[in-house]
Amino acid sequence: MTQTNYFDLIDYPAMTQAHPSGDTFLSTFRGMSRDELRARQNTLFTKIMAFAWKVPFYQRHWGDTGVEPGDIRSLDDITKLPTYSKSDLMASVEAHPPIGDFHGLDTYPDDKRPPLIFQTTSGTTGKPQPLLFGPKSREVQSLLLGRLYALQGITNRDVIHSVYGHGMVNGGHYVREAINHWVGAQMLTAGTGVETRSPNQVALMHAFGATALVGFGDFIKRLAEVAREQGLEPGKDIPVRVISGHMGAESRASMSQAWGGADVYDWYGVGDTGCIAGEGPDQSGLHILEDAQFLELLDVDTGAPVGPGGMGDMVCTCLFKDDVFPIIRFQTHDVSREVAGENPLGLPFRRLEGFLGRSDNMVKLRGINIYPTGIGALLTAQFEPANGEFFCRVQRRAGRDEMTAVVEATQQGDDLADAMAAHIRTRLGVGIEVSLVAPGETAAETGIESRQKPIRLIVDR
Repeated sequence: MTQTNYFDLIDYPAMTQAHPSGDTFLSTFRGMSRDELRARQNTLFTKIMAFAWKVPFYQRHWGDTGVEPGDIRSLDDITKLPTYSKSDLMASVEAHPPIGDFHGLDTYPDDKRPPLIFQTTSGTTGKPQPLLFGPKSREVQSLLLGRLYALQGITNRDVIHSVYGHGMVNGGHYVREAINHWVGAQMLTAGTGVETRSPNQVALMHAFGATALVGFGDFIKRLAEVAREQGLEPGKDIPVRVISGHMGAESRASMSQAWGGADVYDWYGVGDTGCIAGEGPDQSGLHILEDAQFLELLDVDTGAPVGPGGMGDMVCTCLFKDDVFPIIRFQTHDVSREVAGENPLGLPFRRLEGFLGRSDNMVKLRGINIYPTGIGALLTAQFEPANGEFFCRVQRRAGRDEMTAVVEATQQGDDLADAMAAHIRTRLGVGIEVSLVAPGETAAETGIESRQKPIRLIVDR
């Protein structure tokens, strides 16, 4: 029986016309009106909706709320559709093992069935979730990340050191494909500290002259410390000039300083969707890749669209996933805020502040929503002794929740801890205790050397 292969199922000219990269990306979208962008989005949305109605998961999920195909005629109707989250996908896996019924593989005849690119989430908070991609959706996802890297100044002349994890998780494989297929640079696939120990990573970067680092900011910052412990000067002995990844608790200034003045760029995405938004040379916020991603910000408590300047859950619809697993109104539970004003690059795209926390890790103290992942950046931006490593512990005391931020700092003392606590109260409007510890003392709790995403919240009730 003749079977289709990965390359047969990708129409590259059509793909790059819909989602251009490199210089063509800027020339296509610079000066475009929001109305013209909306028309492009609507054309893609109509196509993914037609495919999604064939998928059992969506038939059930939408049908349970009384939605019928004729109810959704354009993007203007998208709010008629219910959102869904990882818990809904895992329920699908439980009912229809092993990969659930949220894919459309069974809509194809056997000789047209697309190859399945299969990854999973890390499973650190439970059973791993299947992540399913067809050739086209996988390649567009890689193209979009390659587009961001180019926008951030990374070229095929760079030597890129990646600390994204491999194994079954999506991150390392997807980033490798983006760089190999759409950047063309030499790549060092070191992975996490478990895959390649930190001293060995530093040795690799030194030996091959790494000029770019990609990954999660927490571990990238840690590698600068390890380099100095090995007698190497970041930025000189290891000529890193650009860092692109997920900054988390790290401020751009502290990360740049750690790596000898390298340019630092943030970007955001999740395993299911690929990259959603990223910084460009203007560094005025993360440009939402709106030719490929339709992003809503919804109030954490009510689910209603947030107003200007409001923080909300990011709910994503992928406008390009029309081959295996359509993603329509996926509730990420990641929180962000839109940046006001005109786009400095002349693009019709909105901008985000970036990842500001997780609503499912949100802690409500005295009626105020607190996102623990944001505490580190709040302190490192204001207090030089704070090195960016921390975790928050929530305990029940006298009938109410109390939070303590355990913060690594190069200086100790009650005066510094009190000043940090006062700064947090001023910025967040609620009291949080601060406990200072020496550098390295939070590693056992956060798992900074062994986890791709360090633990920042510990709940002891």
